[in-house]
Amino acid sequence: MGGDNAPRVVIQGLLEALAEAGDQFEAVVVGDEEQVTRELKDCDSGSSSIPVVHAPEKVEMGEPGLVSVRKKRNSSISVLAKMVREGEIAAMVSAGNTGAVVAAAYLNLGRVERVERPAIAAFMPNQKNGCVVLDVGANSECRPVNLLQFAVMGGTYARRILRRDNPRIGLLNIGEESSKGNELAQEAHKLLADSPLNFVGNVEGKDIFGGSVDVVVCDGFTGNVVLKFTESVIDLLAGSIREHIKRDLRSKVGAVLLRPAFDRFKAQLDYAEYGGAPLLGVNGVCIIAHGSSSPRAIKNAVKAAASFVRTDVNEQMSIDLKEMDGANVRRA
Repeated sequence: MGGDNAPRVVIQGLLEALAEAGDQFEAVVVGDEEQVTRELKDCDSGSSSIPVVHAPEKVEMGEPGLVSVRKKRNSSISVLAKMVREGEIAAMVSAGNTGAVVAAAYLNLGRVERVERPAIAAFMPNQKNGCVVLDVGANSECRPVNLLQFAVMGGTYARRILRRDNPRIGLLNIGEESSKGNELAQEAHKLLADSPLNFVGNVEGKDIFGGSVDVVVCDGFTGNVVLKFTESVIDLLAGSIREHIKRDLRSKVGAVLLRPAFDRFKAQLDYAEYGGAPLLGVNGVCIIAHGSSSPRAIKNAVKAAASFVRTDVNEQMSIDLKEMDGANVRRA
């Protein structure tokens, strides 16, 4: 029931994902049974076979996450997380209140062994093959060891999902020198430099889009600012291009000829292509989609969840964290 246009958009995206996946996975819809069943029939008369689990409560987008999860134990988000905990489903996908999704997943699923804090990992397009940035919102305040663990988790995700053999990891900072930044950044730099990870050093905001790294780590406050700023810039670029095309006949004709290039450019920058962001570090699979997700974004979020399950990311993450501890990395 979460998201700006739920449940219709969520159901439309789910049906698209199921149509493309064939028999690769099955789905359960969690929410107000009457409303969800009505939407399922409206969207696809043949979708009545999709099970619906009734959840009478709903967490609104503006509610405080942790408080709402504790007060509304029968919300669609809470019921969904409990189903993952009980092994009834392999993964959860929600476009609802991010704070509530994080809290529900954390309280119900617990953490992967050795993980101190889970982190939201967002895929960012760039001039090459894109990179993953974490944390982008789960932890506004962090300790240096948290950033080290984010690097390990991001590295696992980059290898398993993005197929990067030896992912390059950078620490987001205000300069390349190790002495730059606040105390958190300086101490985290020391930990990362002493680790067996492929740490390339500090990176600046421009490096996220330059393609020089595969994983960028930062605290959740900074990461969320980067994420929201990136989304606004993408919207600005798309809107500006549309306005310039409309200005004269020559631009319109040129736009027709350049349409394939524009479509590729749009696809590269559109968050809907990447679906949702995984909450790394929880002992289960949780994909958080954008609140304003389109059906295509939901479709890709569902496909991302299935991919996460198939590749055993959490199991490998636990192994990588154990190896990190075995390397006797100084903790701070």
